Amino acid sequence: AKRRIAIGFNVRGRDVESIVKELSAKLDKNLKIDAGYFLTYGGDFKNLQEAKKRLMIAVPVSLLLIFLLLFFTFNSLKESLLIFSSIPLASIGGIFALWLRGMPFSISAGVGFIALFGVAVLNGIVLIAEFNRLRGADRQCDAFTIVKKGTSIRLRPVLMTALVASLGFLPMALSQTAGAEVQRPLATVVIGGLVTATFLTLVVLPVLYTYFEGKSKKIDHE
Repeated sequence: AKRRIAIGFNVRGRDVESIVKELSAKLDKNLKIDAGYFLTYGGDFKNLQEAKKRLMIAVPVSLLLIFLLLFFTFNSLKESLLIFSSIPLASIGGIFALWLRGMPFSISAGVGFIALFGVAVLNGIVLIAEFNRLRGADRQCDAFTIVKKGTSIRLRPVLMTALVASLGFLPMALSQTAGAEVQRPLATVVIGGLVTATFLTLVVLPVLYTYFEGKSKKIDHE
């Protein structure tokens, strides 16, 4: 058995990881430890490190599952990649929202990104499915006309999906009650990511669809 001294403290207004880093740097600089003695950090910090390791597995697995579901739904690698492209832009929005509010990356923010990935592709699915329906109804119609008509038809559902999800997370993002330090990063990531994901769905995705559909038609004619 080894003797130990446990020192505990609560953290307010800052994240645990930055506190531990600052504390560790000051102790290394000012504290001389004799041979046989050592310092370890437990509690919430230890749980945070273990959760980060699990998150490193959960995020890639969730991305892979989303892509596989898209592929089996549309049976098209091209369309699956088009919809999947909403995830990077949604991630940028989530990161920017965290930076804007001065929040560090945490486990709850990581969980928020996983939730965001699932929500971000929904609008892309709605739009691509509508494009495919219009293309099936009129094979002679060009890609630009399909995109213009499909986007106008699905504009309201796309905006409503993003708006409802964002409003649903808004109370969590503004929460000041107990547990708010967990709720705020998660909600901030989802709301920020949905803003950029919606922009992609309504602007970038139709442009990419028009480009690739026009290119594939040229190849078919040749």
